[in-house]
Amino acid sequence: MKVYNVGNRIMNTYLYRIKDGYVMIDTGYENRYIKCTSSMKREGISWDNIKYIFLTHAHDDHAGFLKEVLDKHSNITCIISHKAFPVLAKGQNSFDGGCSSGLALFFCNIMKFLGNGEHLFPAIDETYINRFIEITQDNVTEIERLLSGRILFTPGHTMDSISLKVENLIFCGDAAMNGLPSLHRISIWIENKKEFENSWQILLDADADYIYPAHGKRFRSSDLYKFKTEINKVKLYPLK
Repeated sequence: MKVYNVGNRIMNTYLYRIKDGYVMIDTGYENRYIKCTSSMKREGISWDNIKYIFLTHAHDDHAGFLKEVLDKHSNITCIISHKAFPVLAKGQNSFDGGCSSGLALFFCNIMKFLGNGEHLFPAIDETYINRFIEITQDNVTEIERLLSGRILFTPGHTMDSISLKVENLIFCGDAAMNGLPSLHRISIWIENKKEFENSWQILLDADADYIYPAHGKRFRSSDLYKFKTEINKVKLYPLK
């Protein structure tokens, strides 16, 4: 399966083809819409070709220009966790949990110094609710058919984190990362360490060859097995 990255290594925005168009995995920061559009154009893909956006979780770097997409492109439906919409409606990341290392804390403080410490993004109000499909136990099988994939519930980074297995790969959002300031594939922010560890086991049990994270290059899923014990050593540093 061909995977397109129309984002960048800071924040990957993946596309893959389904029968009647493309699925986009996450958007990106609020100011990335034009860059994303240009990257799509280079691949011969337009917004008219996008059928669904699969939002792995409601954070500013994943849903930043989602509202702009919904405003400009009525053909696109967004698929989310049933726990995501309250965060989207607020337009701000949750601050539950903490940074997963001292290095991650340093990085988050740099982001705060640069003016992104509030982690705000354009809120999605109730008038857009008909543009969303919220995943429930009742409709998950039908949604998987639409996406030609298998939905994995992978909380821990956030309570609404979801992943998607398509063929032999998994789009994991921030259930894992690859590159600084992440260490050992562990996300730099964790809301619930036990759920985060359990989600790694879910990813491993899905038996994919590769993991495609939102941040950094793809990696072999066996890396999660190699680094899983490192999660026990994590100390969370809350942001104040």
